[in-house]
Amino acid sequence: MATTTPAGVRGSHAKHGGAPEGTPMTHRQIMEALSGLLLGMFVAILSSTIVSNALPEIIGDLGGGQSAYTWVVTAALLSMTAATPLWGKLADLYSKKALVQIALVVYVLGSAAAGLSQNAGMLIACRVVQGIGVGGLSALAQIVMAAMISPRERGRYSGYLGATFAVATVGGPLLGGVITDTSWLGWRWCFYVGVPFAVIALIVLQKTLHLPVVKRDVKVDWNGAFLVSAAVSLLLLWVTFAGDKYDWLSWQSGAMVGGSVLLGLLFVLVESRAAEPIIPLRLFRNRTIALSSIASLFVGIAMFSGTVFFSQYFQLARNESPTMSGVLTIPMIGGLFVSSTVSGQIITRTGRWKAWLVAGGVLITAGLGLLGTIRYDTDYWKTAVFMALLGLGIGMMMQNLVLCTQNQVAPRDLGAASSTVTFFRSLGGAMGVSALGAVMAHRITDYVKDGLSGIDPKYAAAAGSGNGSIPDMDALPAPLRAVVESAYGHGIADVFLIAACTALLALVVTLFIKEVPLRTSGALAQAASDGPAGAEAQVAGGATVPSEAVAATEAVAGAPAAEGLPGASVADSGTAAGAQGSPRPAAVATATATALDGPGGAGPGGIAVHGFVRGAENAPVPRAAVTLISLGGRQLGRSVAQADGAYALDAPGTGSYVLIASADGFQPQASTIVVHDGPVAYDVLLSGTSGLSGVVRAAADGGPVKDAMVVVTDVRGDVLATGSTGEQGEFAVAELVPGTVTVAVNAAGHRPVALPVDVGGTGVTRVEVELSAGARLQGVVRAPGGPLADARVTLVDAAGNVVGSARTGTDGAYAFTDLDGGEYTVIATGYPPVATALTVTGGGADGHDIELAHPGE
Repeated sequence: MATTTPAGVRGSHAKHGGAPEGTPMTHRQIMEALSGLLLGMFVAILSSTIVSNALPEIIGDLGGGQSAYTWVVTAALLSMTAATPLWGKLADLYSKKALVQIALVVYVLGSAAAGLSQNAGMLIACRVVQGIGVGGLSALAQIVMAAMISPRERGRYSGYLGATFAVATVGGPLLGGVITDTSWLGWRWCFYVGVPFAVIALIVLQKTLHLPVVKRDVKVDWNGAFLVSAAVSLLLLWVTFAGDKYDWLSWQSGAMVGGSVLLGLLFVLVESRAAEPIIPLRLFRNRTIALSSIASLFVGIAMFSGTVFFSQYFQLARNESPTMSGVLTIPMIGGLFVSSTVSGQIITRTGRWKAWLVAGGVLITAGLGLLGTIRYDTDYWKTAVFMALLGLGIGMMMQNLVLCTQNQVAPRDLGAASSTVTFFRSLGGAMGVSALGAVMAHRITDYVKDGLSGIDPKYAAAAGSGNGSIPDMDALPAPLRAVVESAYGHGIADVFLIAACTALLALVVTLFIKEVPLRTSGALAQAASDGPAGAEAQVAGGATVPSEAVAATEAVAGAPAAEGLPGASVADSGTAAGAQGSPRPAAVATATATALDGPGGAGPGGIAVHGFVRGAENAPVPRAAVTLISLGGRQLGRSVAQADGAYALDAPGTGSYVLIASADGFQPQASTIVVHDGPVAYDVLLSGTSGLSGVVRAAADGGPVKDAMVVVTDVRGDVLATGSTGEQGEFAVAELVPGTVTVAVNAAGHRPVALPVDVGGTGVTRVEVELSAGARLQGVVRAPGGPLADARVTLVDAAGNVVGSARTGTDGAYAFTDLDGGEYTVIATGYPPVATALTVTGGGADGHDIELAHPGE
C-alpha cells in the first residue's frame, strides 16, 4: 500500500516553516516552492525559443536544407512528446523533486552537446536529448503545481507560469538573435546560455521544493514507453518524408503507416494489462479528459506550426535580422502574456473556465486564418494584429486544457492525466511542424519555379530554394531575391491557413467539454483528506468493500420514509440496520464484503427459499413484503406473506443472496442467505416501531414556531427522519424503533437545540422543545477586483473557540446564524488573512464586510 506524508498540506515536520498537517500551504510557501520550478520552466522554454531566429543561419552554417531545418525543431518535439507520458507516470510513483532535477541535468547535457555540433545530423541527435529533458520540465511543472495548489486557486499561479512563458518566449528569440548577430559569440552560444540558468534552478529547487515521496513497490511500464515512442516516431518519419523521398501513396507509406498503427494497437494491448500503465486507458472513459486530449492535439498543431515558422517569414520573406525577427514577434507574445495572466486571475475569482477555452479557440482560429492572408510585403501593423490575436487565443487555451483535466482526476492519477494532455499537445506540434514543414518546402519550391518563369533564365541556377536548401538572401541578385521573398511569404501563409483548420477543429471539440466546478483543494490535500479508503467503504465487522456494493444493498434495504411531519418530506432513515442502536446486521456486512453480482450455477426452475415472517412474541406478520436480490442489487424474486406469515420464492441457483423483509409498523430487515443444491428454510424476525410527536415553542413568549426543521437521528448519528413543524409548531414521526434517539430542531432567528429522547416500546412518545432567539452576522468579502468567491471566513468567540467556518459564494457573501451576543473575531483568508474584532448585539442581523488584498495592491 502506498504511504505518503501530506505536503501540499504540509506535515507538522515539513521544512521551512510548513503549516501544521492537513492545512494548505500559504502564498509565501507556494511562491518559494515555485521559484525553482519556474526557473526550470524558464530554462525549458528558453531552449525552445532561443534557436528559432538563429536556425536559418545555423542550418546554413552546418550545410542543411529545409528538411534539416524542420527536423531540428521536430526532433526536440518528438522526444518531448514520447518522453512526456513516462515523466508523468514516474511522477505518480517517485519523488517529483528528484525527477525535476534529473530533467534539468538531461537538458544541460543535451545543450552542451548541441553547442558542439559539427553537422546537422549531430545537432538533431542532441536536440533529441534536449527534448527529453524539456519534456520532463514541462510535464512536471504542471504536476507539481497541481499537487500543491487547488484547481480554483491554480489560475492565479498559472498567471506566474504564463508570465514566465511569455518572458522566455520573448527573451529567447531576442537573445538568440543578439547572440547570432554578435560575431565574437556565434550561434553555438544559443545552446550554452541556458546552462547557467539550469544550474541555478537545480540549487534553488534543492532548497525550496519539498514534496512527499510516495513509497510503494512499483514496476515502470517500459514496454508501453517504448511502443508509444516507436509508434509516434514512425508516424512522424512518414509525415516528413512522404511526398519528398517517396509518394504519399506508395509501398513505403503503407509500410510506415501500417507499422505505426500496429505499434499503436500493441501499445493499447500492453497498457490494458500493465499494472502501472504509462497512460491509464481508463482515464479516457472520462469525457472531459478524452475531449481535452483531442483538443490539445489540434491546439498543438495550430500553436507550434503557427509560431515556429515566424523566424523564416521575417528573415527570408521580409529580410530582417535574427534580432529584429525576435522583436517583431512581440505582439504575439504580449497577447499570450496578457491572456494567460488575466484569464488565470479571473478563473480564480469566478471558478468558471469553459468560456475562456471557447474564446481561445475562436481567437486562435481567427488569428491563423488572418495570418494565412499575409504576403512578403504585407503591412507590418496588420501582421502584428493577427499575431496578437493568435497569442491571446493560445494563452487562453493552453493552460486551461490542462486545468480542466487535472480537476477531473484523483490525486494518484494526477501525473498521468497531466502528461497525457501535454503528450497530445506535443504530438500535435511534432506532427504539425513535420507535415507542414514538408508542405511549406514544396509550396515554396512551386512558387519559386512560378516566379522564375517571369525573369531572366540565367537566374534559375542561383535559385537555391528551388532544390530545398535555405537561401542566402544577401547573396541573391535583386530580381531573384524578390522571387524568393515572395515565395517564402506565400508558402508560410499557406501553412498558417492549414493550421487555422486544425484550430477550428479544436474549437469544435471544446464546445462539447462539460464545465465542472473547480475543486478548492490541491491534490496532496485531497490525498490527505481522502485517507487510505479511496473508493471503498468500511462496514460493520471490519469488512472493507466497494462502495457501489454497499450502495446497492442499502438502496434496496433502506427503510421507507417516515410519515407524520406536517408538510415534510422525510429523508430515508438508513435504518436497514435492524434494532435501534445496534450495529449493521452481519447479513449486510457479509453480502457487501462478498460483493458477488448474482449467483452461479442457476438451474431450471430455481431453488426454493421459504419460511415465516414474525414479529414480537413470534406473532405472524401478514402482508409483509419479502424481496430476494443479488449481491449486486438486482431483484431476483418477490413474495407477500400469507395470514400465518408464510412466504415462498425461488432463487435462480446456488450462491449468496440478500433477503429483505418489510411491513407497515415494523422495522425493515435485511439478511444474507446462502443457497446450496436444496431448498432453504429461513424465518425473518421484524422489530416493531413506535411513534414520536411534539411541539416547538419560542422560549421568549411560549408561542409556536412554524416551519422549524426537525431532524431525528439514532445513537450512531444516522438520520431517521426529517421534516418541518406546522402552524401550531407541531411535528410527528411514525415507525421508530424503540430506544434512544436525538431530536435536533433549527429555525430561522433561533438557536438550534438538540436533546435526547427515549422512544417507548409502544404508543407515541411526546416531547416539547423550546428555542431561544439568536443573532445573525453577515457580510461580503471583497478583493481589489470585486466580491471574492470561495474565500474562507472563520468566526472565533472571546474564549478562542471556533464558532463556525464558511466559504463565500459567487457574490462574496457569508453569514453566521444563531449566535449569542458578545465579543467575536472574524478571520478571512483567500488572500493574506485579515482578522477583525466585533461585538454581536444578540438579536437581529449585524453586517460586517471584509476587504482582502495582497501587499501593495
